[in-house]
Amino acid sequence: MLNEPVIATMIVLALVTVGEIISIKTRARVPMLLVVLLGYLVLLWIGVFPKDLVENSTFSTVGAVLIAPLIVHMGTLIPMKIIKQQYKSVIVALIGIIIAAGTVLLVVSPIFGYQTAAAGTGPLTGGIIAFVVTSEKLKAIGLAALVTIPVLILALQTLVGLPLTSYFLRKYAFKVKAARGNSFVAAASEAAVQQEPVVEEEKTEEASGRKSWIPDRYATPSILLFQLFLGGSIAVAAGNLTGVHYSIWALVIGLIGTMTGFYRDKMMERANSFGVGMVGVIFVIIPSMNQVTFSLFLQNLPAVFTILLIGAAGIILGGFVGAKLVKWDIYKGIPVALTAMYGFPGDYLVCEEVARSVGETKEEQDYIFNEILSPMLVGGFTTVTIASIFIASILMGTL
Repeated sequence: MLNEPVIATMIVLALVTVGEIISIKTRARVPMLLVVLLGYLVLLWIGVFPKDLVENSTFSTVGAVLIAPLIVHMGTLIPMKIIKQQYKSVIVALIGIIIAAGTVLLVVSPIFGYQTAAAGTGPLTGGIIAFVVTSEKLKAIGLAALVTIPVLILALQTLVGLPLTSYFLRKYAFKVKAARGNSFVAAASEAAVQQEPVVEEEKTEEASGRKSWIPDRYATPSILLFQLFLGGSIAVAAGNLTGVHYSIWALVIGLIGTMTGFYRDKMMERANSFGVGMVGVIFVIIPSMNQVTFSLFLQNLPAVFTILLIGAAGIILGGFVGAKLVKWDIYKGIPVALTAMYGFPGDYLVCEEVARSVGETKEEQDYIFNEILSPMLVGGFTTVTIASIFIASILMGTL
């Protein structure tokens, strides 16, 4: 029965469902991908899952087709208006991952080799798409055994990044609380008043279809998907012609398309297909585990833990340097840089938890939350959504 596509797909989705439930229960402290990848590995090792389970589902084909359009979609996630408002967050986040990448390459390469260091750096500074870029290249050049490195980095980095972020962000929240004293109510009310016109402006712009090439009545899911696949196709063709990885072209197309109005913001979500796209990518990732034996898993653990340790230290250093450069408190800059290790929704949840634990009243909690949320979200989107894909593509081009 496991060779039936529907049944095979259902079994893998059951594992994803368990991962989602555990992630929700633990408020993202135990990431869904960790449960899925390690759960799949264990079930594969003990013989419950056959190696061709995902292949039988045929859903990985859907995921493979959706990767380029999904990267184009990522270029539509951050409006330029928000980037301009939170440019300091972008600077700090970029400095964090650049210094982290350099630190890993300098320290890890002499110990475990450059290929191992490069294989772990992309996923360390980002998320799923950076992993896909890395694993595709490793397989293409005959280094499939090294895929274990980015897989484990992807699965474990949240467990390192979130506790560190919580520690530094709480220190900043206490400073905000002490600086404001008894003025939280007025300040929170003022912040709410200041934010309201922006929301209304965005609604007005959206309602009028400002800058959009496609009138609202034609912006159906099918047409929006066609736009994404058009951008993805151009990116793949450009990658084949230039030798520059298609992921970079897809990001650039998404960013330029959004700026010029060809794309709307959050294109794949508007097309009601983002959930399917992300599940499809997970189906692309899981088969990478088929070659990971228990001995290979144990063999790569020292390199993985070293990359995580050195990488986290590099990100913290980068956050410190970036904060000094933009004249921020270091306890604000370091958490923004650390968003590279988990992204959304971890950045949102950690802000929520810090605000709730530090604020003594509802007004205090709301003010702290409003103070820390925007830079954290922009930092996460900058690293996980955009910058990590550039880093992964560039590093894989050096192998």
